[in-house]
Amino acid sequence: MIKKINKNADRQIRHARVRKKIFGTSVKPRLCVYRSTNYIYAQIIDDINGKTLCSSSSLALKISGKSKTEASKEVGADIAAKALKLGLSEVVFDRGGYIYTGRVAALADGAREAGLKF
Repeated sequence: MIKKINKNADRQIRHARVRKKIFGTSVKPRLCVYRSTNYIYAQIIDDINGKTLCSSSSLALKISGKSKTEASKEVGADIAAKALKLGLSEVVFDRGGYIYTGRVAALADGAREAGLKF
């Protein structure tokens, strides 16, 4: 019998394994990434208080006419700008179980270029 492939279930297992080690504090919160087929989402989360400090997405920014990778870079720059406005300069990057390439790497690069450290 052939095993049914469920990539999202495999990703969730990887994410749970990574989340055992990564933890966001109020001084150094967690930058969490979620990637859907059409959009990319980013949140900065304080895990101690269980609060989302700020968020951004390609859906909220209404980015059109650009590739998904270019949109990801803009989301990274936007989330970094929001974080710096809140007085946060350092974060812990949580790739969400995704491979660090393509859109996830572009979001991280955009955030770094905008002044966020991780």
